[in-house]
Amino acid sequence: MKKYKIAYVCVHNSCRSQMAEAITKAFYLDFFEAYSGGTETKPQINQDAVRIIKDMIQVDMNQSQRSKLIDELPEVDILITMGCNVECPYLPCKHRENWGLDDPTGKPDEEFIKTAEIIKEEIESLKTRILKEGFPFQEKIEFHI
Repeated sequence: MKKYKIAYVCVHNSCRSQMAEAITKAFYLDFFEAYSGGTETKPQINQDAVRIIKDMIQVDMNQSQRSKLIDELPEVDILITMGCNVECPYLPCKHRENWGLDDPTGKPDEEFIKTAEIIKEEIESLKTRILKEGFPFQEKIEFHI
């Protein structure tokens, strides 16, 4: 089966996009080849996101990932913007979606958990749509939560 290259992007590549990359690699490695990036970087991934993902899925993003620029990403099939509330980064791709996720930075753990759960649901939905409809999709689909 073909693996689809998917990139999760947001401005700083420090929280939501990193969580999405980790969740994809943990649960969907057979279907997606996952990357994340941003137009700016942070010195480290959001440590609350690191802690929550480690608790939820036993992945230490400090060990397996780093904040990186979109220039470092390979050519991808699918681009997911996380909901930047500014001009989201752009990469050439065959399909693009904006998941419109609020940034949980500075909020209680429950917000990080909720964000991670929504990300997993969206990844599962995307996989299901590809299996059902084929890829690339006939029409552009945008999701806003």
